[in-house]
Amino acid sequence: MGAPVCLEYRIEGNDYMEAGSASNNIKNTLKMLGINSDVCRRAAVVLYEAEMNLVIHAGGGTLKALISEDRVDLYAIDEGPGIPDIEKAMTAGFTTASDHAREMGFGAGMGLPNIKRNSDEFDIKSEQGKGTTVQSTIFFTK
Repeated sequence: MGAPVCLEYRIEGNDYMEAGSASNNIKNTLKMLGINSDVCRRAAVVLYEAEMNLVIHAGGGTLKALISEDRVDLYAIDEGPGIPDIEKAMTAGFTTASDHAREMGFGAGMGLPNIKRNSDEFDIKSEQGKGTTVQSTIFFTK
């Protein structure tokens, strides 16, 4: 592949019309690069869940993919309110999504658990009032 490929998208908060387009673009780039379909599927799940978290909870942020020879590193970075209790946020079904988001079918509380489950390496850092960074790595071969 040569030099790493870096893709970066600005995600707007509460923009449900565009939500999912950045994750879809990155998934399509992975496919065009000939990356294994299982990796593409897992990356698509991670990216979509992260992108929706930026839209629903964080007031927007940055979705980034760094594609190298042996892996893809995915980042969701925001300057939102932060997560007060990461352990609770990692619990399947726990949500702080607004009624509006839930009425549209989002915010079921599976985002962070799905990101972790589809990652080979996962990290989340959050600070109240400063924002959250979610990092996921998926290796091309295990």
